[in-house]
Amino acid sequence: MTLRYFDVVVLGMRLGALASAALLARRDFRVLVVGDGHLPATYRFGAIPLRRRAFVHLAAQTPAYRRVLAELAQSQAFRRRLRPLDPMYQVLDRELRLDVPPEPAAFARELDRAFPGARGPIEEMYATLGKLETSLDQVLERDAVWPPGTFWERRETGKLRDQLPDAPEVFPVDAEYRRVMEIASRFGSHLASDGLDPLPPIAAARLHSAWTRGPLELPGDEDELAAMLIERIRAHGGEVRESEHCEAILHKRNRARAVILDSDGEETGCGFVITDRPAARILDRVRDVAVDDPQHEASFVARRRFVLSLVVARELVPAPLARHAFLRPLREGGLDVHLHRATFNRPDAGLAERDGELWVCEALLDDAWMPSGARDLRAREAVLATVRDHFPFVDRHILVLDSPHDGAPLFARDERGELVAHPRATFRATGGSPHAEGGDPQFRRYPDAYAEIGGEPIRTPVEHVLTVAPSVIPALGVEGELIAAWGAARLITRTDRKREKMRREMWSKIEI
Repeated sequence: MTLRYFDVVVLGMRLGALASAALLARRDFRVLVVGDGHLPATYRFGAIPLRRRAFVHLAAQTPAYRRVLAELAQSQAFRRRLRPLDPMYQVLDRELRLDVPPEPAAFARELDRAFPGARGPIEEMYATLGKLETSLDQVLERDAVWPPGTFWERRETGKLRDQLPDAPEVFPVDAEYRRVMEIASRFGSHLASDGLDPLPPIAAARLHSAWTRGPLELPGDEDELAAMLIERIRAHGGEVRESEHCEAILHKRNRARAVILDSDGEETGCGFVITDRPAARILDRVRDVAVDDPQHEASFVARRRFVLSLVVARELVPAPLARHAFLRPLREGGLDVHLHRATFNRPDAGLAERDGELWVCEALLDDAWMPSGARDLRAREAVLATVRDHFPFVDRHILVLDSPHDGAPLFARDERGELVAHPRATFRATGGSPHAEGGDPQFRRYPDAYAEIGGEPIRTPVEHVLTVAPSVIPALGVEGELIAAWGAARLITRTDRKREKMRREMWSKIEI
């Protein structure tokens, strides 16, 4: 028997899921958000914060992000909080340290220093990227479903796809500078890539432009953005239950009608279900439905993100170190590392007490590093080796060291100055896990990827079950998640003529 009813039940709390929930709540749908096992970005050892994920606010200047904030009436609030990054990012290699500053004159001097004689082609490339960026913004700011599903959606989105600009396969710049471009784009995408299978040209151009047209820093990183979306959901009458889990999805004639939550085991009626996981992972919970050859998630995951948190003494941190630095290994077989100096929306007491700073060190691991057991421990050592290459005295300045992805103990420096191992179960209550957690995936390219950037469709084989997972538009990273979230909210809104009319009229009452 169904005791409660929501228009939309959202399973998961990634940014795409929260954005779609906030938009629908704003449009007067009754929304329930269920945590469904989502792990927040930050967890703690005592009072000391650690991170599961690095965060780059690359989507902050994209049409999808601006459109979501405008409808939620948060543009001005966030504009006051965002800060420009200077330098925008750094690349550190054996014989290279390149800062990418936002000022054109400073960037020209940096190019002359690091790539003497190559500044002309590089500046021509950025002029081309600027034109591509403008054309892409004009296409992606249009209200459409990416990738399309129905006949009319294919006609509508197809017209926009035909307007997408052609990006060069290879820019005619120095090969070493192409490596500088490639490493930043590779970490910003949810699509796996390497030298043999690079990112689609349009995605590579989009992501590198996001890094170089003035990325913005949000104090609090992912936690701050998620908190804003949750606050908007609740402000518009939605419910958020972070600790709940969905046990099953019920359907009638292959159309979702209810979910069963683990808190009470009773049916919660719904008109739609949105998930932030790939369709294959959610269809396992749909009772009594036969799906033709559902593709398991593992079959299209190519890599996973491995994250190592280092709390280091501030005296180690060199003044010129950027918020985002890409470290190349100086030895054979090492790992590229994205080093993110984490920020918080207010000074963190745990870090201030130890006069420390949190470094979130992220690497991309392929299948050879994924198996459990001792092989996983190699990833921690490989990331540390790359950090040591560039910061030789890091070991004596480490205050806390931990990764949620290898199951190894956390190490923290005690009063005697020694690093002491702490079993993972000792800090489970503060958001940690006693077992190794799976890192965020990067997906293989789909054989029939829509416009080269698309992946699996928003609609799943079960009617009214939609996905806004990173696998929908994997090539564009977080921007792709927001585009998918807008598409899912659009599909649901158009099923209710009254709310669709209200949404059209609402544009005269919100920020433009």
